[in-house]
Amino acid sequence: MADAAAAVVAAWISKAERDLASASRLLDGTPPYPDTAVYHCQQAGEKALKAYLAAHGRPIRRVHDLVLLIDTCVGLDASFSQLAEAAEILTPYGTTFRYPGAATEPHLSDALEAIDCATRILDHVRMALYG
Repeated sequence: MADAAAAVVAAWISKAERDLASASRLLDGTPPYPDTAVYHCQQAGEKALKAYLAAHGRPIRRVHDLVLLIDTCVGLDASFSQLAEAAEILTPYGTTFRYPGAATEPHLSDALEAIDCATRILDHVRMALYG
C-alpha cells in the first residue's frame, strides 16, 4: 500500500477507535448515555469497514448501512461474513436514537452488546489489514 493510501486507512482506523472509546466513556458516566453510546458504536463499525475498503482501493460510499459494507468486504475476503450479525445489530443505531421521539431509549445491555459488536468489527479489520 502506498504511503498516501496507508495514511488514509490509518485515519479511518483512528476515527473508529475514537468512536469506540467514546462509546465506552458514555457508559461510564453518571448517568450513562446508552443512546449516544450505541450511535458511536455504529460509527466505529462503519469507519473500520471503510478503512478496509479504502485499503483495497474501493471508493468510500456515503452509506451508513453496515450490512451493505460487510457484503462489499465479503467480496474481497470471505472471512468478513462472520461479522454479518454484528452489522445487523449496529446498523439501526446510526439513526434510531439520534432524534427525539423516534424510539425508546436503548437498555444498558443493548449498549454493551453494541460495544462488543463494534469491537469485533474493528479487531477483524485490524487483523485483516495488519495481520
